[in-house]
Amino acid sequence: MSAAPAASPETTSPETAAMPESAAPPEAIAAAASTEAAEPAGTFAPRTDFAQLAARAESVRAEISKIIVGQTDLLELLLTAVLADGHVLLEGVPGVAKTLMAKLLARTLAVPFSRIQFTPDLMPADVLGTSVFRQNTGEFEFRPGPIFASVVLIDEINRAPAKTQSALFEVMEERTVTQDGTTYVMQAPFLVLATQNPVEQEGTYRLPEAQLDRFLFKLRVGYPSLAEEIQILQGHHAGFGGAALESVQPVLTAADLAALREQVRQQRVEPNILEYIAKLVGQTRAHKALYLGASPRASLALLNGAKALAALRGRDFVTPEDVQFLAPSVLRHRVMLTPEREMEGGTPDEVVQQIVQSIEVPR
Repeated sequence: MSAAPAASPETTSPETAAMPESAAPPEAIAAAASTEAAEPAGTFAPRTDFAQLAARAESVRAEISKIIVGQTDLLELLLTAVLADGHVLLEGVPGVAKTLMAKLLARTLAVPFSRIQFTPDLMPADVLGTSVFRQNTGEFEFRPGPIFASVVLIDEINRAPAKTQSALFEVMEERTVTQDGTTYVMQAPFLVLATQNPVEQEGTYRLPEAQLDRFLFKLRVGYPSLAEEIQILQGHHAGFGGAALESVQPVLTAADLAALREQVRQQRVEPNILEYIAKLVGQTRAHKALYLGASPRASLALLNGAKALAALRGRDFVTPEDVQFLAPSVLRHRVMLTPEREMEGGTPDEVVQQIVQSIEVPR
């Protein structure tokens, strides 16, 4: 069935072209309206403008790249966590710039920053704060601890005992601290960046599962490639030093971050994607190689992380590929292998990959 001649520019007469819109034939108006209505669906134009978000993210990457060589995937995941309002656990052997990466990310945000070095003798009051008696007033005054900052770097988090770790439960999940019957609300944004060494066992403690579940991502920081390590050596040989950290400047304020997070929250997620996420997480509770599956908090982490990742990649909708990309980072610290699978040398990442491959991808 051929198109009507009146809808084609080549067959439009000069008289019709010269007519004002109000005098145009009804057929021409209907055809034009039909074309305009069909055009957005054909061009797949995003309904949300992520130009500012992309520019801000690129500014953060540029600042951190002044010091850090490579680690592009790690940086993308850190930015995803910041936009998704989630905490991050960085795991890696000594010397792979875990702490440096966290410090540089904090420097790009114009918000209060604090660092806590966890040690075996650290007490909860050293983290949360304590009440001090004032003789001149006869009352106790609460002195906030280092946790009262917008970005908190906890170095070697697995070196503190369970008593101190439990002090982080409330503040990481509810963003509040309760001391002496008074609840203090943390100032937004609030982000915990923690590091740990998976190799060293002397003077370390296993993190409670309840605390691990409060981290949005657990990211593995690996060794650099040969080319990247050569570039690192060249930079140090050319005179790189600690003073270069001062060259990293803040590029995001608290207001900027709040506006970007609001954009992320408005991302479109189709029902089949929500079902896909639920199936992935649900399968961790039924897999024969897992003793402990992921909780519904993992489903929320996958959803929020996928929305932020899609925004970083310039899309206003979430795809199954976003969920698959984030699945290892979201699930590896939330599942526990059976003793048999652990003795066979299996890893949580391998099991997560098997689950991803076993679930049908929505189309």
